[in-house]
Order: sequence, then structure tokens, then C-alpha cells
Amino acid sequence: MSKDFTVIYKILRTLQKWRGRESFEVELISAKAMKMEYEDWEQLMIELQEDGYIKGLVYSQGLTDMFPHIAEPIRPRITMKGIDFLNENEWMKKAAKALKSIGEFIP
Repeated sequence: MSKDFTVIYKILRTLQKWRGRESFEVELISAKAMKMEYEDWEQLMIELQEDGYIKGLVYSQGLTDMFPHIAEPIRPRITMKGIDFLNENEWMKKAAKALKSIGEFIP
């Protein structure tokens, strides 16, 4: 599993767990918490929103910026598409675990 996929899964799982709670702190899914460079994390978060897995980010790209940047405050929320992603991948993890337990080879 690629590092990005693992980070995406952790971010979405955390957002699902804290959904609707005013006490959510973005530090739970921050670049530091995900052990990533801020720039990589920022672009990943923007991609998650552009692909419809999260919403609530405000970002812009100035004329001199190569990439868009997230504006404060950062208040992401998981979408139904994000929840579907988690459910599909939870099922895939369970299936892979079951196949491994019966001795199947998974490339």
C-alpha cells in the first residue's frame, strides 16, 4: 500500500470519526500527524477536495504560485463519497486478510 493511500485512509477515517463534532482539531490530521511535509499534505488535501472525498477547504492560487494553497481556518469535512471510499477499502482489506489466512497468494 502506498504511503499516500495510507495517509488518505487515515485522514478520511479520522474525519469520519469526528464528523459533526465541534471539538474536532485539524491537528489530528495535520502534516505533522501524518508525518509528511506540509506542502505534500496541503496538495493531498486539495486533491481530496477536488475529487469529492472531503469539503470545507478554502484555497487559492495566486499569479506567482505554482500550486494552490489552503487558507486558514482549515475545516475539512468528509463527504458521502469519502465514506464510500472507506467502506469499499475496509471490505477490500477484509477480503485480502481472509485470502491470506487461507494461504492464497496476493501479488
